Amino acid sequence: MVPLATGFDSGHSIESARRALTTRLQAAGIEEPSLDARLLVGAALGLDLTGLITQATRQLSLDEAARLEGYAQRRLAREPVARILGMREFWGLPFRLSEATLVPRPDTETVVELALEIFRELAITGRRPRIADIGTGSGAILLALLHEIPDAFGVGTDLSLTALHTARGNATALGLADRAGFVACSYAAALSGPFDLIVSNPPYIPAGEIPKLGIEVREHDPHLALDGGNDGYDAYRVLIPQAAERLVPGGALIVEAGQGQAADIETLMAAAALSIDRPPKADLAGIPRAVSARKMPP
Repeated sequence: MVPLATGFDSGHSIESARRALTTRLQAAGIEEPSLDARLLVGAALGLDLTGLITQATRQLSLDEAARLEGYAQRRLAREPVARILGMREFWGLPFRLSEATLVPRPDTETVVELALEIFRELAITGRRPRIADIGTGSGAILLALLHEIPDAFGVGTDLSLTALHTARGNATALGLADRAGFVACSYAAALSGPFDLIVSNPPYIPAGEIPKLGIEVREHDPHLALDGGNDGYDAYRVLIPQAAERLVPGGALIVEAGQGQAADIETLMAAAALSIDRPPKADLAGIPRAVSARKMPP
């Protein structure tokens, strides 16, 4: 056995390394130490869950121990696991990330759920459904919807060229590139429509609140995708009127909302002549997370 100053050594088995890392993360106050340790050990060794189980007694090589320690130090410094691994699962699909994209979160799946509920109510015949995702980032919302609606075509917009490159790569990896387009613009400015669904997870954190966010968010998520202006509603004020102009009659806008924002977003939607026809959809924590409105036929 050759000890390493890094904290792991070649005498650790895969299982003992996982347990040791869990203990270190737990002692540091990491919320899900066991899950994070499993993911990091698997990534350091190139093993899935089955491999971790079947090779549990195998000893780490020196290179594996050093790589795992590097991951451990990054997580102990509060870098999110998804950033360390460069990917995150969303809607059961793998998404590559970049420095210009948010880490897709389970809360945002509520937007996908509500969009699908509304889509099933739309009477679309004789043409391909059209979807727009404003501020697409990694493409998570758009590509999840295209995965669920096989005949739909979608367009994602973003100010960041890096984000759009990431989203295009995810579309290709998921086999959806032929049904997805990506455009660099501010919100929906470059889109002409019409669209059956417009979805968005816009920046909605009040600027003054960003320094108070956890390290995982404030130091690792792009501020462009977080900063909603002084009151958190700057993006909605631009996005909602643009969306209203680009929806087909009967089409719907679905946006993600921060805690306590749903009612004010509905007010902005009503001011843009959109009709509120259902309550916001709550996430698993009971927070109204997905807010929608329809464009009524003339």
